[in-house]
Amino acid sequence: MRILGALFTVLVAIGVVAPLPAVAEASATADPAGWTGPLSTRGRYVVDATGSRFKLKSANWHGASGTWNGSGDVADPANHHAGEQAYQTPLGLDRVPIDTVLDGLAELGLNSVRLQFSNAMIHDPAPVPDLPANPQLHGLTPLEVYDRVVDRLTARGFAVILNNHTTTSRWCCGLDGNERWDTAQTEQQWQDDWLFMARRYASNKRVVGADLYNEVRRNALEDPGWGTGNGADWQRASQQVADRILAEANPDLLIIVEGINWTGLPVDGLPHGRPTLEPARTLSHTLVESGKLVYSAHFYGYTGPNHSGATGVGETHDPRYRDLSPQELRDVLYRQAFFVSAETGKHYTAPLWISEFGEGRGTTDAASRAWFENFADYLAETDTDFAYWPAVGFQSGGKGDGWALLAWDTDGSRIDILDGTDWRGPAWRRLVNAPSRTGRIPPAEHWSMLTLDHADFPASLAVRAKPDWDSGARKATCPDGQRLAGLAHTGNRGLCTGTLPLPADYTAVHDETYVDHDWASGYTKVQCPPEHAVVGYSVRGAAFSAVLCGRSDTPLGHTDRTVWFDRDDNRPPDDPGGDFASGRYKGQCAPGESVAGVAYTRRAGSLGTPDALLCRA
Repeated sequence: MRILGALFTVLVAIGVVAPLPAVAEASATADPAGWTGPLSTRGRYVVDATGSRFKLKSANWHGASGTWNGSGDVADPANHHAGEQAYQTPLGLDRVPIDTVLDGLAELGLNSVRLQFSNAMIHDPAPVPDLPANPQLHGLTPLEVYDRVVDRLTARGFAVILNNHTTTSRWCCGLDGNERWDTAQTEQQWQDDWLFMARRYASNKRVVGADLYNEVRRNALEDPGWGTGNGADWQRASQQVADRILAEANPDLLIIVEGINWTGLPVDGLPHGRPTLEPARTLSHTLVESGKLVYSAHFYGYTGPNHSGATGVGETHDPRYRDLSPQELRDVLYRQAFFVSAETGKHYTAPLWISEFGEGRGTTDAASRAWFENFADYLAETDTDFAYWPAVGFQSGGKGDGWALLAWDTDGSRIDILDGTDWRGPAWRRLVNAPSRTGRIPPAEHWSMLTLDHADFPASLAVRAKPDWDSGARKATCPDGQRLAGLAHTGNRGLCTGTLPLPADYTAVHDETYVDHDWASGYTKVQCPPEHAVVGYSVRGAAFSAVLCGRSDTPLGHTDRTVWFDRDDNRPPDDPGGDFASGRYKGQCAPGESVAGVAYTRRAGSLGTPDALLCRA
């Protein structure tokens, strides 16, 4: 959700997200069927089971995470009256039948829905209050209502992305006890809930994604991290739960990882800002199922690259996105998020899904209107997947949630973004009708980054099932089907790519048993047996330890060369794979080569740093 404010100990501010006006245009638009799940990724694109582009044209259907109270008002956690119950059902179900909502979504040109839930919703045994427009939901628990909505969405052809929006059932996103995945619960509970949800819908191939957590941000005392290795490390936590989902519950799901929404105290003179996806440039995710990672980011005009979106709380010198010129906006958006899909052939290359953006129907401020127009046009120009916030809102006597694409009054009457009175309508039409890449997307070379900075990194499902191949050392393995392509002199980082048929067997090599010639004179060498390539490596402390070699079912070639990287980078031109160990010397084999061995130094009797690769073609 939007960062509706930042409440910190030095400031008191509750963000209020302006509702969106409804959107609808009478047309004969058919339901968004005609695609086959599950979805996966090829380079910067999401594709369906046939390999054809499936652009996520989505909207957020919120409510199941507990954001309304049944009276037609957004539930404000700061003003929640005693005894007032927050519904935990998608909005609008008290006013119109489910299929009426779906008709509206289809008319707007949408093919997918980001469907919010809270962890509390999963475990709530109480039946939801009556929803008069949907009597078939009477007596159901919030999770059972969620099930029915998922069933109808997918039956009508929509793709559904499950979104863990909050932990407790309440509005998001200030200092509200939902700042992190583990703020109001243990990380173990968060992981277990995700496995439960992933298994629950595993047989429905149009439930296509797991959006792991919404707007990770600072709590009262601590910033979220990216690669810090501690309990607040979002990169670590998202990597671990993603691998558990894919390995243990549902290998078909796209894994959506949102960048960090906020760090620091939003006070003039103190460091603070929205890192978003910038950290992924130097530390990306490598999942146990390649082709499943999607990166995500949120943008609203009232927030900014260093602005939380709160008002009057000490960010007086920080521009909001709406304050930027069109070119400044594009530059900032590219730096913060759009680079992941624009820069192909890198370890961080992935589809980008802007899973929240929006503006109010009643907005009169020229800067805010210009921001929305510019942002929608940039999404269209870059052919970027998107999800508008929100899909459905409230009206009561013609007043209510002015941000929504669709809104129903208490009498069931509807307004929408394409009703001819909404200033946002032309920009919406340009966005949903913009030219897009379509058809089959050919497979692209996939690059994967490994890191042993803090713990094991077993990206291979096949190797995970094997015994500990270097006991006591930290071990990294390439995803199944890939081989090692590069290694850092220091920093514990590696790069994988290429295709290697799933090895029939693996051999851990700790010494010079298989060295067949002196390809790095004066250095200690480990080398794979014939017809093997390096698929993993291990370290002890900061020192190199061993390699894991996988046997190929096809010949790997016998032409060798030594690539030294002890004094400088030694990598192929054009930066294939990207900088996988920023600030460190790196060695990398050329395209078409595989790593057959590693040479390293010994220092004072202990293992040392890698200095050379044996590259074989």
